[in-house]
Amino acid sequence: QVRLVESGGGLVQAGGSLRLSCAASGSIRSFNAMGWYRQAPGKQRDLVASITSSGSTNYADSVKGRFTISRDNAKNTVYLQMNSLKPEDTAVYYCAAMGRGAIWGQGTQVTVSS
Repeated sequence: QVRLVESGGGLVQAGGSLRLSCAASGSIRSFNAMGWYRQAPGKQRDLVASITSSGSTNYADSVKGRFTISRDNAKNTVYLQMNSLKPEDTAVYYCAAMGRGAIWGQGTQVTVSS
């Protein structure tokens, strides 16, 4: 089974940027879509952005215009470029590979200070 490993999280001031990476241990081409989700303390896990195998993207309203999802099939890696970060973006960010089921990474913490 493919495993996903996220990286790139950290502490950043409001208005700053971070780039998250999700490296897969196998090919991501076979998955219908790849996505980034986030979960803040005491809240449910929500979709942030997704990208299909054909490159179509979808974003949560709260991040439109600030976040960009992309994929590099040759490197089996998915990225999330996050700009103009806000304190409310603070959460654990998870990568997911979506096919018949979903495969999740372990998550990476993003903390945005005001």
